[in-house]
Amino acid sequence: MGFGFRKSVKVGPFRLNFSKSGVGHSVGGRGARYTKTADGRRHMTLRVPGTGLSWRRPLSRRDRRR
Repeated sequence: MGFGFRKSVKVGPFRLNFSKSGVGHSVGGRGARYTKTADGRRHMTLRVPGTGLSWRRPLSRRDRRR
């Protein structure tokens, strides 16, 4: 089993995510967040605060061209 690394720094509504594969970022609040990972994947996460319920949708490049 290998080791991983992850660290995030929060600056207001923005969050910089540092990992072994690079730097990603996310923006949003408690209910909704847009994230772009270090390898270029993007997704939107919607959450209901205090319940543990969430919904995550990947945003592919193909969908944006249509």
